[in-house]
Amino acid sequence: MSVECFVTGGTGFIGQHLLAYLSAKGHPIRVLMRRPERLAALREQVDKLGGVATRVFAVAGDLEHDNLGLSLADREVLRQSRIVFHLGAHFAWGLSLEHSRAVNVEGAQRVALLAVEQKSRLVMTGGYMLKNHEHLQRIGIDPRHPELTNWRAVYRRVGAYEGSKLEAHFATLQLMSAKGGEMTVVHPATVCGHSRTGHILDGQPLVELIRNLVQGKLTAVPGTPDHWLPLVTVDYLVELMAACAFDPAMAGQELLALDHQSPSLRELMVQVTRPIGLKSPKHHIPLRLLKVLLSIPPVARFLNSSTEALDFIQTTRFDTTAAEQFANRHGLAKPDMRQSLQHTAVFVHSHCMTRGNIR
Repeated sequence: MSVECFVTGGTGFIGQHLLAYLSAKGHPIRVLMRRPERLAALREQVDKLGGVATRVFAVAGDLEHDNLGLSLADREVLRQSRIVFHLGAHFAWGLSLEHSRAVNVEGAQRVALLAVEQKSRLVMTGGYMLKNHEHLQRIGIDPRHPELTNWRAVYRRVGAYEGSKLEAHFATLQLMSAKGGEMTVVHPATVCGHSRTGHILDGQPLVELIRNLVQGKLTAVPGTPDHWLPLVTVDYLVELMAACAFDPAMAGQELLALDHQSPSLRELMVQVTRPIGLKSPKHHIPLRLLKVLLSIPPVARFLNSSTEALDFIQTTRFDTTAAEQFANRHGLAKPDMRQSLQHTAVFVHSHCMTRGNIR
């Protein structure tokens, strides 16, 4: 049975794959687009990713505008959407607090209000750092009492992007609870390319890591042998998201989308350099030293990175038992992460290396 869906962030990396997956399953989808005239290009991409482009439609709007900038006619059309997927966010290092809050926090609340008003199920992406309770406590967030958080202090500690994603999570949970709305949160790890094709969009953290390796800018492994970058492939992530959306038992629940078989950061580098004929770094650089180096603007520009990115490199291990059980109930097979990393590296090397005069 087809179910009409509304998606924010549909033009992004995860969003494109979600549109392809949902449309291939027969679901019509309306996508919030600031530039709806780009629908034809989005549809072409959906087809390339295995979806059915004719089931994808544009709705003009913007997360930063009141009522999402929707026309009265479009609001009426969206009442048919039984599920709202909120993926829309501005991802970048060095964002201002004001801009990040306007898009990532207030935008999420506007989407949540729309879902409540039309009695739709809201499925929202959070982030795996929300499941690292030691980290939350360390930066000044008590998950049991988020209302006591000094958010400006959190933003100063972790940067505007991550701070706004953390605030958006707790603010939206509070809003949906107060309004009696149905909500499910999926917390993705760092997103790897498609497990078979390697498809990934430029601007993703893994693309920047591979590009730095190819360009010889990353000559040491950040952290220690115990550090890792938790990963999930984009295709497995969207399967989990869709399964959550259509599972009544997931209302009011959260799911951690993280592959516990993600390798150490050093092994990750081995896997992404091997298929493109590069040598992987063998030595490590302490994170504290790397943070000092990245605090120097020319170094940060050279590495196209930021101290904000280093918090995502972990030694913490996560309990993925609930996610594994959920996937088993829905018959979802987890891809092989090492093969997925190799496919991603080949894709990046073939399609994402023109920037910086690399051919």
